[in-house]
Amino acid sequence: MADRKYFGTDGIRGKTGEFPITPEFVLKLGWAVGKVLGNKPGSKIVVGKDTRISGYMFESAIEAGLAAAGMDSLLVGPMPTPAIAYLTRAFRAQAGVVISASHNPYYDNGVKFFSSEGKKLPDGIELAIEEQLDQPLILVSADQIGKAVRINDAVGRYIEFCKGTIPADMNLNGLKIVVDCANGATYNVAPRVFRELGAEVVELFVEPDGLNINANCGATNVTALRKIVVAENADLGVALDGDGDRVILVDHNGEMVDGDEILFIIAKHRKAQNKLIGGVVGTVMSNLGMELALQELAIPFVRAKVGDRFVMEKLEELGWQYGGESSGHIICLNRTTTGAGVVSALQLLVVMRQTGRELADLRKDMQKFPQVMINVRVTNKAILNNNPALTGAVTQVEKRLGKTGRVLLRPSGTEPVVRVMVEGEDHAVVSAAAEELADIIRAEQ
Repeated sequence: MADRKYFGTDGIRGKTGEFPITPEFVLKLGWAVGKVLGNKPGSKIVVGKDTRISGYMFESAIEAGLAAAGMDSLLVGPMPTPAIAYLTRAFRAQAGVVISASHNPYYDNGVKFFSSEGKKLPDGIELAIEEQLDQPLILVSADQIGKAVRINDAVGRYIEFCKGTIPADMNLNGLKIVVDCANGATYNVAPRVFRELGAEVVELFVEPDGLNINANCGATNVTALRKIVVAENADLGVALDGDGDRVILVDHNGEMVDGDEILFIIAKHRKAQNKLIGGVVGTVMSNLGMELALQELAIPFVRAKVGDRFVMEKLEELGWQYGGESSGHIICLNRTTTGAGVVSALQLLVVMRQTGRELADLRKDMQKFPQVMINVRVTNKAILNNNPALTGAVTQVEKRLGKTGRVLLRPSGTEPVVRVMVEGEDHAVVSAAAEELADIIRAEQ
């Protein structure tokens, strides 16, 4: 496949004001998308965003670009990424666009797309958009310019969709849940979903100001949530990231429950009900403890490259329904078409309700191996290529760890860092090995 100039594993992302995350480029991107996808009369695209301050600017830019290509925009304002996937299908739109940098700080932003089916755009469409970006922007005739309509009931629509992903005869009465919305796109959705299903909800980080998205909160930092869950004597905590496609949970003891554990608990329950189709897709970062626990249950497990795009591709290839990442991207294809934090949390609450077990008890069925990951900032991610010092060090570490250990070095797809992951039975050994490899990468720059 041809190399991409702009698209990464999750759309186009970068620092606001630095190419390509500029108003000029985003306007041209909107036009290119309109030219590639707006080939039918009445073509329309759903446009959503998270709560970062630059979203206003980029929403206007992409709307202008789409209009210039003759495509209508349905503007839904701040909404979770998975809500755009759902609304794209609900409105029978040609595509959906989300202006978001997910779990990144407020000064980053990005643009990602969904197909008319609510899935990531096929590679061929992304390449066609990139080709169009190299063409001069030519405005359609004045009578063909696209319109923009603001959809005022988008929040209510998505709330009802989320509630519909659990059995109709089930409620959350009697549960106390702390919901951390990361000052992001779920602030107006997630607390209402759990509350309308009967739970007592304590809201946390639901006051976005454009600058505080993901700031020491949400799925990437559950420190505050852990304290509040214990202080409030809550049954569990739900932490979502800035655009709402990730979820991390906290049990009533204040202990974090990550994506691997959530995925395992849901898959095990489906297997017990004879409702699990195939097996589970993880990634190269998935904890070895999950793989072994699934193996004991005779549940097939395969690893994909990191990124929910690759998890989804593997699920579709195998015809399976459940996959995810340690970071909290959980995909339940029997419920929705993409990673959806609120929906994934609800699926775990179904397990709690149907088994009568607390989250702290459910997580004991899987024993996680100590896993240490260090993010090493680099100026050139190619430092991993043809590096004898690093290759030799990795070989030595793998020998020390033996068969129950793993080493993984990989460049981040969204940040200027190399991720050093070491996993094994002994935390002290694992930690020391990770530091050793991280030091070599720092010294090699």
